[in-house]
Amino acid sequence: MDMKMPEMDGFEATKEIRKFNTVVPIIAQTAYAYKDDIDSALSAGCNDHIPKPIHEELLISKIEKFIG
Repeated sequence: MDMKMPEMDGFEATKEIRKFNTVVPIIAQTAYAYKDDIDSALSAGCNDHIPKPIHEELLISKIEKFIG
């Protein structure tokens, strides 16, 4: 989930998804990687965080964490 999107940001989009699906994994992606930003994403309902720029091996490991 990109946390900085136009019209509806990733925080709000995640909250909306969580209203009808509490099990789908959501990984926040953002260039803002401060602890407060990560905590905000997790509080919104994201399961994990990945900073931008995205590194392929880190992304794959995060995905594998949730889908086995």
